[in-house]
Amino acid sequence: MMDWTDRHCRFFHRLMSRRARLYTEMLTSGAVIHGDRDRLLGFDASEHPVALQLGGSDARDLATAARIGEDFGYDEINLNVGCPSDRVRDGRFGACLMAEPELVADGVTAMKRAVKIPVTVKCRIGIDDQDPELALDALARGVIAAGADALIVHARKAWLNGLSPKENRDIPPLDYGRVYRLKAALPDVPVIINGGIASLAEASGHLDRVDGVMLGRAAYQEPWRLLTVDPELFGEASPHATMQDVFEAMMPYIEARLAQGTRLHAITRHFVGAFHGVPGARAFRRHLAENAVRPGAGANVLRDAIALVERGAVASIAA
Repeated sequence: MMDWTDRHCRFFHRLMSRRARLYTEMLTSGAVIHGDRDRLLGFDASEHPVALQLGGSDARDLATAARIGEDFGYDEINLNVGCPSDRVRDGRFGACLMAEPELVADGVTAMKRAVKIPVTVKCRIGIDDQDPELALDALARGVIAAGADALIVHARKAWLNGLSPKENRDIPPLDYGRVYRLKAALPDVPVIINGGIASLAEASGHLDRVDGVMLGRAAYQEPWRLLTVDPELFGEASPHATMQDVFEAMMPYIEARLAQGTRLHAITRHFVGAFHGVPGARAFRRHLAENAVRPGAGANVLRDAIALVERGAVASIAA
């Protein structure tokens, strides 16, 4: 979810679920150590529980970055060993590290020594020509022995040679059974499943076999699904009943960010799927696309876009 799940996106998603754990986009250990930390790592207190996702392979740098994340107040450090993008591979982090489980374990050991908060690992079931039965077991057992507190497994291989990052999200076949077998082999280790899960109904089905479910694209592209996470999965009321309520609660945040110099589009770009399938959704998206990018655009642009949805709903009823 690089370049997707920034702080504005996480604040928006938190308004729909108090209980779901949020993850940052993957940040390299080097960026955390040498970059603008307030810009990269800053988050609103309402985002808790929130995890910092790191990419890297140097144990010392990972330990330093993890310690910085803990000092910023993150609730978990997650090491990404699953991202297949070219720039990730060229930097010797992400999914290519599935071929070096000992190196990953060294990184986990260093981070565990550096912080008191949980350290987790997100991985694939294998890469390229690896046998998923052997590759996933090797990585899992190595990082668990190193002290990893949980495993998040994207249930498909990553093909680093021959497929683009986009193709790697869809073309390699999903193998949920492989993740189930990992959980059965590690009954005392929290195992979270990821990959191709498009609804809460699907998520609920997996929870009979694993300890948790991670949603990526489904949560981002159709955020309205998050409105039912708390009632359906945790037996608790949702923070807000409708998307309109969520946006009303979002307004003070938007106005505060605009006053600090943030452009409206940097926030509203995360709202594209908020009314998916609802009358007026197309007009909502078009209005934001055309107006939120304009210099000086204010919160009234979002209010006007929401009004188009409301008018669409009235017209649909009248028809």
